[in-house]
Amino acid sequence: MKTLAATTDPDEPDNAADMVLTESRTMRAQTIGRVDVLDRVKALALLPDGVHATTEMVASYYEVTVSTLDSLAAANRAELEGNGRRVLKGSELREFATPLGGVAKLGLSPKARSLAVFSRRAILNVGQLLTESETARQVRTYLLEVEEQATPEQKATAIEKAAEAEAQLRAIEVLARIEGNSSYARSISRHIAARMLGEEPEVDPADITITCDEYLAEKGVAAADMQSARTRMGKTVAALYRARYGKDPQKIDRPIHGVHRKVAVYTHRDIDLFDKAWAEVGRHYDIQTSLGNAA
Repeated sequence: MKTLAATTDPDEPDNAADMVLTESRTMRAQTIGRVDVLDRVKALALLPDGVHATTEMVASYYEVTVSTLDSLAAANRAELEGNGRRVLKGSELREFATPLGGVAKLGLSPKARSLAVFSRRAILNVGQLLTESETARQVRTYLLEVEEQATPEQKATAIEKAAEAEAQLRAIEVLARIEGNSSYARSISRHIAARMLGEEPEVDPADITITCDEYLAEKGVAAADMQSARTRMGKTVAALYRARYGKDPQKIDRPIHGVHRKVAVYTHRDIDLFDKAWAEVGRHYDIQTSLGNAA
């Protein structure tokens, strides 16, 4: 495994400890799940999705040049890609940038053809490998301290949970690119990323999910009318969603009458579609009666 040349004295004790991570891929894999270390060392800036950082952001975090980071990425491409570094191009770049405000919001020229993004695991992986950064050295120090104090059971559990969370994040990123409703996918990604750090996720009210059943219940539609109203609303909202985004809404499993069924799920970013659909559908139902004649 190639790493950048160290700038510290090789006879220093701290440098010897650093070598455990910079030279051992097995040791890096054993500690890669401890992404919480990044925020313990210093504040980490991320893109608005709360999951990824650009090359410039990662270089700033480790206080190195972009060219230094590019050299590290080239020398360790397979490992970094395995931990979440991706180079987005063409339609994939546009699909990634659109929900974040477009390529301009990412600091790119409209003519930009590619963008490298790093997940938290990939950012930590950089810290495990980078020898030309004091911040990276501090990251490795924390990782080794955590590793030394952990029991074998804790180490195995941490690795298992990190692998599971990373798989979930990758699956959600695929859904965001392929099946639509990227705001729903981003919301779930933030939840998983927060759980990986042992934190309570912060939820943007606009990212809270809503289904037709939940909207109709808020409107006071009676249980006897729910199936009919659900069908009308579902078709109307889905049609409005397709007209807006050019694709079908995301579907997830939800329990309905004791059976899990695929249900279209939206977020409050598109609540106006529900209101528009209700203006048409609502006239078919007597809400006063549905609420038990309460006035």
